[in-house]
Amino acid sequence: MLAALWLALGVGAHAAEGYQTNIGPTPLNGSNRANVLGRGAVLATLDGTKFTLHGSFAGLATPATDAHLCMGNVMGGTGPALYDVTVTQAVNGEISGSVTFTPDQVAALKAGKIYLLLDSQKAPKGNLWGWFQPAHKTVGPDVPEHGHWYIPNILDNASRKNPQS
Repeated sequence: MLAALWLALGVGAHAAEGYQTNIGPTPLNGSNRANVLGRGAVLATLDGTKFTLHGSFAGLATPATDAHLCMGNVMGGTGPALYDVTVTQAVNGEISGSVTFTPDQVAALKAGKIYLLLDSQKAPKGNLWGWFQPAHKTVGPDVPEHGHWYIPNILDNASRKNPQS
């Protein structure tokens, strides 16, 4: 009964927000093409300021060594590592971690600026990466999507039509 009253008053009641990313190869050039391989997927939740993630990866050319949460200046931009997270040191494995974000880091996550970077033995400055976006339905290739389905934090249609608002 006390728990029901607690929730009815809204004390401490908030829903955790879901996030996800598909991690893929960092940019390729002639010297790293054979070493930057693999794919993975990571799901995460933001509960207040606590960010918890868990995912998997496979197909690296050499074992993973480290994984980091990083923050870019813009969505899709790169930047410094904020936190280290746990990664299986193998060519196939798991990524997990739990960190407490600052209010600025929460805002950056909601703006699509937080990303995961996974390093490997032969790609020590980045093998796989992916930017976190709000959890969304994922469909197969060549399936059209309508509406706000992948990047919901971009400007909505009304503000695109009237940039002064």
